[in-house]
Amino acid sequence: MSGHSKWHNIQGRKNAQDAKRGKIFQKISRDLYQAAKAGDPDPANNPQLRLVMDKARAANMPKQNIQRAIDKATGAGGANFEEITYEGYGPGGVAVMVSCLTDNKNRTASAIRSAFTHSGGSLGANGSVSYMFNRQGLIEILREDLDKDEDEMLMDALDAGADDMQADEEMFHIYTDPSAMTAVRDALQADGYELETAEVTMIPENKTEVPSDKVSQYQHLIDELEENDDVADVYEAGFIPEA
Repeated sequence: MSGHSKWHNIQGRKNAQDAKRGKIFQKISRDLYQAAKAGDPDPANNPQLRLVMDKARAANMPKQNIQRAIDKATGAGGANFEEITYEGYGPGGVAVMVSCLTDNKNRTASAIRSAFTHSGGSLGANGSVSYMFNRQGLIEILREDLDKDEDEMLMDALDAGADDMQADEEMFHIYTDPSAMTAVRDALQADGYELETAEVTMIPENKTEVPSDKVSQYQHLIDELEENDDVADVYEAGFIPEA
């Protein structure tokens, strides 16, 4: 019995690690696609693509996964991928946006609708929740081993052209106008900063607390969406208070 319990615990940890790794790969795949789509698919001529590819290798992402993401952007292999955004309300009425990259709209729409339904949420029409989010550039820098306090980092960010900055124990979160993100990113890198994230994303204007009796359903919705291979990103306006 104890042997079974030990195996079960090990398997549980492995499954959790695999799920975390899958989400990391998913995000990197999205970044690879966007970098290749926005510029030259040859990394020798595309600094942003080189940056994301370095991140992919550091995360031990398989070479075929990297190439598949770039092929999606270039249409290699004959597949035509479309970017589609779905909007809806999760459990407790929390606004959720789902950015997808798909070669089969019917398959993706069915899967996204099912995810919302399974979790007690509902899929909405275009524009039903997008007005609650702002499109912004987001640059994140790890604080670990960085000899900068918040005031110093804020001044460097503003000098680079950023609009604002927030900080927590682990990360500096730097916000820019979407059109300025690339310039701010390049300026910070020129100053010697190593960037954890540099992207244009959707930031909710306000966060809604997830009701305590809906937390499990809400987490299930986000997990199911993020585990879908067609989903590139999930933007959520909910937060779960610490116990």
